[in-house]
Amino acid sequence: MSLMAVIRTGGKQYLVKEGDVLRVEKLDKKVGSKISFKDILLCFDPKKKTGAEIGRPVLKVKVEAEVLAEEKGKKVSVIKYKPKIRYHRNVGHRQWQTKVKILSIKEEKKAAEPVAEKKVKK
Repeated sequence: MSLMAVIRTGGKQYLVKEGDVLRVEKLDKKVGSKISFKDILLCFDPKKKTGAEIGRPVLKVKVEAEVLAEEKGKKVSVIKYKPKIRYHRNVGHRQWQTKVKILSIKEEKKAAEPVAEKKVKK
């Protein structure tokens, strides 16, 4: 089953499927450890033409991932400039990111509701 899901972590949303490698905001986990994301906003199967499950606010779906690395992202350059007074500053910043690989997306099975027995009068 090739499920896709939209997860929320670090204030951002990511569309993921099994096997994806993505960079998210820094997580306090060690390299090689497994994590599961709690905020699943949407889950669907792209092969099926039926609708997607939308969380109100979140779904009961498990998205498990493995931490591959912890590294810095691309440099963001901040430039300040004021004309006519000979003022300019150039400052750079590199944000820490965690590289994760999505291992599985599993829907939690709903327990079957017990069927009420009918009482027969004699």
